[in-house]
Amino acid sequence: MNNPLLTDDLLPKFGHIRTEHMETAIDQILSENRMKIQSLSQQDDPTWDTLAQPMQALEDKLSNAWSVVSHLNGVMNNDDLRKVYKNCLEKLTEYSTEVSQNEALCNAYKKLAARDDFKGLSEAQRKSIENTLRDFHLGGVDLPEEDKKRYANLSRELAELSNKFSDNVLDATQHWYKQISDVTELSGVPESAIEGAKQAARQKELDGYVITLDFPSFYPVMTYCDNRELRREVYEAFVTRASDQGPDAATWDNTPVMAEILKRRHALAQLLGFDNYAERSLATKMARNVDEVLDFLNQLAAKSKPQAEKEFAELKAFAKDEHGVDDLQAWDIGYYSEKLSQKRYDISPETLRPWFPVDKVVPGLFRVAEKLFDVQIEEKPGVETWHQDAKAYCISRNGQPLAWFYFDLFARQGKRGGAWMADCRVRWTDMRGKLQLPVAFLTCNFTPPVNGKPSLLTHDEVTTLFHEFGHGLHHMLTQVDVLEVSGINGVAWDAVELPSQFLENWCWNPESLALIASHHETGEPLPEDLLQKLLAAKNFQSGMGMVRQLEFSLFDFRMHAEFTDEAPTNPLDMHRKIRKEIAVVEAPAFNRFPNSFSHIFAGGYAAGYYSYKWAEVLAADAFSLFEEKGIFDPETGKAFLQNILEKGGSQEPMELFKAFRGREPQVDALLKQSGIAGAVA
Repeated sequence: MNNPLLTDDLLPKFGHIRTEHMETAIDQILSENRMKIQSLSQQDDPTWDTLAQPMQALEDKLSNAWSVVSHLNGVMNNDDLRKVYKNCLEKLTEYSTEVSQNEALCNAYKKLAARDDFKGLSEAQRKSIENTLRDFHLGGVDLPEEDKKRYANLSRELAELSNKFSDNVLDATQHWYKQISDVTELSGVPESAIEGAKQAARQKELDGYVITLDFPSFYPVMTYCDNRELRREVYEAFVTRASDQGPDAATWDNTPVMAEILKRRHALAQLLGFDNYAERSLATKMARNVDEVLDFLNQLAAKSKPQAEKEFAELKAFAKDEHGVDDLQAWDIGYYSEKLSQKRYDISPETLRPWFPVDKVVPGLFRVAEKLFDVQIEEKPGVETWHQDAKAYCISRNGQPLAWFYFDLFARQGKRGGAWMADCRVRWTDMRGKLQLPVAFLTCNFTPPVNGKPSLLTHDEVTTLFHEFGHGLHHMLTQVDVLEVSGINGVAWDAVELPSQFLENWCWNPESLALIASHHETGEPLPEDLLQKLLAAKNFQSGMGMVRQLEFSLFDFRMHAEFTDEAPTNPLDMHRKIRKEIAVVEAPAFNRFPNSFSHIFAGGYAAGYYSYKWAEVLAADAFSLFEEKGIFDPETGKAFLQNILEKGGSQEPMELFKAFRGREPQVDALLKQSGIAGAVA
């Protein structure tokens, strides 16, 4: 039987892919790649066509199979798939280290870069070769043989530990639930969330209502539930996931996993000649050194903290004066913030939900992209997907397909929490001149439709959807034909969030909101009074929000920058230290936030979480040009498309930003956009 993971399909045949195909496909591709690399690396006079192009073909075949396996592990997780994924991950890590330490292959690339006609290659081709040589160095190719083995072992162990961290968080999140028989315990919780709790109970074959730690269930309890004891119970379960505390204490404890990850990252960085892992992280980023990142974060903290303190003092006074609560706790913040917001602006996320049905928001999102970037987006119902919730779409311009993508928007059992974009296929032109179009996976965890009622989003969820689609457009609208720098490939990690955060701005403008929002029953547009309240409330507690993100960024960066063999950083101690310096809300002693911080312990953001804030500066400054010219100004949209989205990783991000904006980025636009500029002045 043909293995569907080994076919040359642009769109994977999800209806035919089985777990037993996965490891077989990866084994075969790795075996074939090893043989071909041995031959390619022996060339005396390698050219782009005889070395770089064939290497891209090998990379593409492996990526096309692994992207599908990795995606299914995230969205349809089960014990069998998890085991296969772990086995494949070990083999891929070993192969990746082997390739990055292949001296003969590295020397072949050096010969290619030294050719007289190297400058005659395209900018994208030259950039991809420069990146490849940099990555050979970062992969340990220059190391003595003994150190190479050590590097390989560290890489393999890190991959295993990161996967273990991720599994622990998923298991801890999905294991805990609370069954409630008396609906009065959920007083204050919106009807949509109560319906969701009923559905969750039915899925577990239980009576009454079930609260889980998935965001669509957890968030309404923390924000609206009048039952303070229930809020505390749910909060404790959430912030102690995968730790030594809470209801599942020590069952999936990530404390030792984090310690081992940090130890190995530090050892790996030192092998490569860096003082710490933060320095190693910056070797592929836009920021130039550790001090620059710390200065950037500390300056933002200094400018934001006074406003955050003021906002928190207002919240405490409100809780005490109007609700008689004089001991405001962490599990009260969301609840009383919502009450204060309602009093001040007479609006809440639940008030707005009826105007943001998924089946209106999604076409509205597409319309925004179509107006900005001169594309057309159309659903393709006949395409095979992995679940009935997943849908396939094609992006085209003037009838010519540019890219494809999948939306998988709703939370369910066996699906990793959060929202993300991942590539399924990368745009590039192969040796026969055949163009492979880009394909993206776009995943969210919104509340699914319940009892025939449509899925209604909060405005925050609308923003999340726009954010991920911004990543998708960066991947899909590229015009680069060189695999390593096409789409999001090769983009500095602290610039990769620019298009995603940039697109969020269209969730806040009356002109674009008219395309996104209409009442799910009547079709009426968002009333003017609600629109004005939404815009007025935009920067509610923006100082508190800013210092919270800076807390995560500083925790991550300093934890990696300050680690030494003599005094290994303890993540919990570092988190407490950072909180003491910049947080305004006191966390309870049982809080174990680091234990479920998957972005840095199981994702790609290690010593790079600051990238969100760094790119937010770029995004706010980029959007300020649209504010000047008009948010759907065709020329400005075309300039962003041509200078940022189409270029992918083919040039340095600062060059691309300056080509679009005419100058280097300025932090003022972000402070102004966040409503913090006045506080600074």
